[in-house]
Amino acid sequence: MAIMTSEPEPLWLIEQALDQTAAVIQAVAPGQASWPTPCRDWDVHALVTHLAGQDLRNFIVSVRGETADWQAPPEDIGDDWAAAFAARAQWLKAEWRAADLDRLFPMPGGGEAPLRTRASQQAAEFAVHDWDLAKATGQRADLDPRLAEHALAWSRGMLRPEFRGPGKAFDAEVPVSQDAPAYDRLAGWFGRDPGWSPAAS
Repeated sequence: MAIMTSEPEPLWLIEQALDQTAAVIQAVAPGQASWPTPCRDWDVHALVTHLAGQDLRNFIVSVRGETADWQAPPEDIGDDWAAAFAARAQWLKAEWRAADLDRLFPMPGGGEAPLRTRASQQAAEFAVHDWDLAKATGQRADLDPRLAEHALAWSRGMLRPEFRGPGKAFDAEVPVSQDAPAYDRLAGWFGRDPGWSPAAS
């Protein structure tokens, strides 16, 4: 395992995030497909489809320095969700391993940034949804707090107030104690209630 510093090495981030998500998806039972999740308007099936059939596809495009089409519907992932995610995850890992991490790409608001910065965005997406799936399916998942801490630190500089509210991508922040577990703080920052349960949804 790579030695962790204040800024995790991009390939470690991606591989750890993908392996963790794969483990959470592997633990989802077939009968849980229609169960609700903390992720607004998505049941378990829709959330796994988003991860395996949309996130992975678009992240591969992104690593190549191209612009992903997030309006395109997710790809069909079939009935074996774990296999579908694992296959696409290996493809994304290969793209990252072959990529020039210092290559510059244009930022949406102007300017340029090195490709390595996209690793944080991708890892944060997986970390948040790992918590969503684990909560939704009652998993006692041993989620890596280092991923949550990094995702939280990165997203505090990216998730601006104008992205929150009705009709926006994120709900308002849910206040969480600063001494709460890392994933509870991450969930609250992304507008989830850490105390959420399927029964209360």
